[in-house]
Amino acid sequence: MALLLTVLEIVAPVFILGAVGFAWIQCGLEYRMQFVTQLAMTLSVPCLIFTALMQTEIDPSALADLSLAAMAAYGGVTVVTAVVVKLFRLDIRSFMPPLIFGNTGNLGLPLAFFAFGETGLGYAVVVFAVMAIWSFTFGVWVVSGGGSLIKVLREPMVAATLLGALFLWQGWQTPTFLTNALELIGQIAIPIMLITLGVAVARLQPAKMGLSIVLSALKLAICVGIAWGVGDYFALDPVAFGVLVIQVATPVAVTSYMLAEKYGADADAVAGLVVASTLMSVLALPALLAALL
Repeated sequence: MALLLTVLEIVAPVFILGAVGFAWIQCGLEYRMQFVTQLAMTLSVPCLIFTALMQTEIDPSALADLSLAAMAAYGGVTVVTAVVVKLFRLDIRSFMPPLIFGNTGNLGLPLAFFAFGETGLGYAVVVFAVMAIWSFTFGVWVVSGGGSLIKVLREPMVAATLLGALFLWQGWQTPTFLTNALELIGQIAIPIMLITLGVAVARLQPAKMGLSIVLSALKLAICVGIAWGVGDYFALDPVAFGVLVIQVATPVAVTSYMLAEKYGADADAVAGLVVASTLMSVLALPALLAALL
């Protein structure tokens, strides 16, 4: 009973804020997705990432181990996903990226923070950064053939991660007044990302839901299995292990839908994956947390 209450305390704020965004759209209220997303991804999330890394007390060697584990996990997921897409004879451009990349930003960062505190958030930022780099290179290349390292380095979130890692490594700190300002900006990131997730799901027009449910279940099994095995192999500490599994297991990101829409892939099919995997995560993520805590 105590474990159930603990899990509910962790996941309830996440899904309540998502439900707020969903209800906001259902009530016909205005929500300027482009402005809010730009605000979050270019300002608040980079500030959150930078301050989380700068102030974390995690051993840099532990972060290095987690970085390698995250690379290995996403590499394994990529290989297995390629096999699944081939077996199901699916369009690679439409289905491969969403089956690889999860919602490690909107959903993974808040979950890691609520479940494992500031230490968990520091670890989650590392996994998020690995996923973002792989997504903006290989992921964009698959969808459009235009991924590049230069495009990755121009992303504010990646720059904030590299700068935060430098400050962590050197033991540097920004002046108190600046740190307080950056923290205030970063504090809006988690609620705004969760509300935006709910808004995005409410606006999607999913298709092929039968296939989406099957693929979402496969994605969850593949991601959990590979992340769990990689975490064991690297002998990660319990918090890093839990964060790796949760982050890799997050449902399909809304950004996958946006990329499919932008580059002419099957956006409606990707929307089906977003909706199916997100709804599945309402039960799957609490169960996974219960197994990890």
